[in-house]
Amino acid sequence: MKRRNILKSLFAATMLAGSFCLPALAAVEVAGVKFDDSIKVAGSELKLNGAGVRTKVIFKVYAAGLYLTEKKSSVADVLATSGPRRVAITMLREVSSEDFGKAFMDGLNNNTDKNERTRILPQTMKFGEVFAQIPALKKGDQLTLDWTPGEGTQCYLNGKKIGELMPDVAFYNAVLRIWLGEHPVDSDLKPALLGGK
Repeated sequence: MKRRNILKSLFAATMLAGSFCLPALAAVEVAGVKFDDSIKVAGSELKLNGAGVRTKVIFKVYAAGLYLTEKKSSVADVLATSGPRRVAITMLREVSSEDFGKAFMDGLNNNTDKNERTRILPQTMKFGEVFAQIPALKKGDQLTLDWTPGEGTQCYLNGKKIGELMPDVAFYNAVLRIWLGEHPVDSDLKPALLGGK
């Protein structure tokens, strides 16, 4: 009888321990950064579409994850997604805001045509002002860019809102093309965000 109770207790403890491990199994780890398999943005559940590392020369700069309402494997489908979206970035090294802002602008300019750049210029300038407020992005800092339909693009640093809402979806799509466009900032990161290996 006593042995049966011990076995029951062990079984219960094992099941309980296993239940605590479930969220960890659902997360994807990239360069030591965990990306949850699903998150909530604007009341909608988003799924991790893909995650990867931005490398410059030999240095790992940041880990990035793309969240969508449902998984997509083509750039056109990602850009056409109608629901909320999130790009989550965790810095793997310190980068000055000037360098990060320049890389952002280079990526934007390399993946949008002149007419589109003109159309989104006011929002691009507002976004540039966000980086002017931050001296540097430090290792471990988390930058998130959320798109909420009917509202716009909101930027967060370590969970705190920074900058103003940018209302045009064309701006958010231009930002996504920094990583997903024809001339992505990192040719290995693009397929990773699209769910490839």
